[in-house]
Amino acid sequence: MAESQYAGRGQHQNRWHSEPGKNLAFSILLNPVFLAIANQFDLTRVVSLGIYDALLPLIGENLKIKWPNDIYFNNSKLGGVLIENVLQGQKIKHSVIGIGLNINQENFPEWVPNPTSVKQILQRDEDLKAILLDICSHIEAWYLKLKAGKADEIRHAYLRILYWLNQPHQFRSNDKTFEGIIKNVKNNGLLVVEDNLNTELEFNFKQIEFLNK
Repeated sequence: MAESQYAGRGQHQNRWHSEPGKNLAFSILLNPVFLAIANQFDLTRVVSLGIYDALLPLIGENLKIKWPNDIYFNNSKLGGVLIENVLQGQKIKHSVIGIGLNINQENFPEWVPNPTSVKQILQRDEDLKAILLDICSHIEAWYLKLKAGKADEIRHAYLRILYWLNQPHQFRSNDKTFEGIIKNVKNNGLLVVEDNLNTELEFNFKQIEFLNK
């Protein structure tokens, strides 16, 4: 677990900031050799669900997973996940899961987009090690389900807690703004958004922007 991060890395080179001793910034090493490359997004689901299950009793049902792997409370970002896979043939040999969560930090630099923390939500400090252990325990539980072949259960659970699911909102793609409704996440991780012409559009990572500011 890192003590601090001032230039941490998120998805697609997004930056991450963490004050010393205030937050959780840690990595988990997994060896999901049973998981086909085509299903690697299931690992993102597993980690997101583990974090969600650990934080839900603490901060309540306004907690959501913003596709693909950000942790949101209301409309503010609580943390995120970065997964780097080492491939061997058609399997995943190793996965390094980097997790960053704002726990006891109160002030953020201006360049950090719409941040929040557990302390800002609850107005009290929390035990970092206790939350860390709880997150790891819940990730392990979902990971064992994935290993046992329960991918459908994992996919349904992830979709159920998805930020903006079945709600009309503004998005941007290819420099064009449109109103759409998130309808699904495909098995391979593509986001399905229905536009105002009732056409279902599919987006990969960084192909769509949520206009929630």
